[in-house]
Amino acid sequence: MEQLWAPWRMEFIERPNPDAEGCIFCDLPAAGDDRKHFILHRGKLAFIMLNGYPYNNGHLLIAPFAHTGMLSGLAAADQAELMALTDLGCRALDAACHPQGYNIGMNVGRVAGAGIPGHIHVHIVPRWSGDTNFMTVLGETRVLPEALAASFDRLKRAVDEIAGSR
Repeated sequence: MEQLWAPWRMEFIERPNPDAEGCIFCDLPAAGDDRKHFILHRGKLAFIMLNGYPYNNGHLLIAPFAHTGMLSGLAAADQAELMALTDLGCRALDAACHPQGYNIGMNVGRVAGAGIPGHIHVHIVPRWSGDTNFMTVLGETRVLPEALAASFDRLKRAVDEIAGSR
């Protein structure tokens, strides 16, 4: 049997109850170290970050700065920027990673799969033909071919270039 090494998963596995830890979508932007926390872009009302526990390389999260668990809890301007940054994220992924498709969505509420139910956010999961293989189906394990820091660097360049051209 071959070994699969994914050391960044240990932090996720060993963390205590995530509800007791605060909110990453509030705490990480407030920390101010965007590279350390994989924050790719800050808008006025929302931001784009790389998911630290991705389903695929380039898995992005777009979240408003406003802390709410429901889309209806956001003002129209927050909702508009959330969608504009979703578009920016897709365009950056197109430029940097050339995916063949996307899964884009929100899990609203814990029973719907929200890992952080108190703060709404959009997932953008880039997809490629064949990215789900026997490891995912039989081993319930995903193989990510690129380190998070390398994905961040590549996507940061693309986001900055696209956002700067607007």
